[in-house]
Amino acid sequence: MADMGDLLAIKFSVPPAQNIDPLGKINPNDLGREEYKLDKLEADRNFLLDVLTSTYADLSLERDFKSLVEHSARMVEREEYYLTLLEDEARNRATRRDLNRQIRQQRVHVKTVTYDTDVVIDKLKTQVEDAALNAEIQTRYIVNWQRARTEQHEQSIADRERPPASEIETHKQRLDHEQRVHTEFELLNNIIINETLEKVESWMNKYDTDMEGIDLKIQIKRSDYETTLENRQKLEETLEKHDKLMKDWVNFKEEREKARQYREKMFNAAVVVQAWWRGLLVRQKLGPFKEVKKKPPPKKK
Repeated sequence: MADMGDLLAIKFSVPPAQNIDPLGKINPNDLGREEYKLDKLEADRNFLLDVLTSTYADLSLERDFKSLVEHSARMVEREEYYLTLLEDEARNRATRRDLNRQIRQQRVHVKTVTYDTDVVIDKLKTQVEDAALNAEIQTRYIVNWQRARTEQHEQSIADRERPPASEIETHKQRLDHEQRVHTEFELLNNIIINETLEKVESWMNKYDTDMEGIDLKIQIKRSDYETTLENRQKLEETLEKHDKLMKDWVNFKEEREKARQYREKMFNAAVVVQAWWRGLLVRQKLGPFKEVKKKPPPKKK
């Protein structure tokens, strides 16, 4: 299960995932989780298994402890790196405490300056309110006088511009009608274009769906072909093994028959030689068949 990602990447010809820092997904505020302990236990077991495997391989092939030395050096470097991280963390904590102290001092200073500024702003507000009241009183008379003069001028201008304004209004209405007709034509064209685009998009989606189905079928056929090819190769290897075993068995039987015939021939020859030798000994009265001369009986005293 730990190597399932790499195995799936190899099976579907996908580039393997990039190396991720194992400490990146650990939450420093929740270090007592069982998941982290199990991950650490599995990592230690895998590391020990890799060290033992590589060490046994070096002992078997190279007759040295090069892999074990490399793993030991890597562990020492990792420990040194962790010590440097601890030192950096302690240094960063001290820096953070100093920065927090400076921030508190700066906050106090800002509060004092803000309080003084608020006092000055309140004074300026009171002065501005008094000046605003005086200005409002003065402005009221000026505005009323300007309004009266403006109404007088607007009335005189309206009396002179009324005939051209009516003609301009008629032209505006005609322009509005033309603009409305143009807008309706443009809306109709946009509706036709949108319908055409929807049809094109639907056909494109259908094309993408069909291509995905075809790709899926091709992938399935490819997987079936690879499986069939693998089974065929296994069967060919099995047939080759069976042929080799049959040839070895036939050769063994032939050699065994030759050895049996040779032993039988040698046994028969030995029997013939032994029979001839025993007959010779019997006829010539030699060896164990030699006549034993009887001793004369002792003379009586």
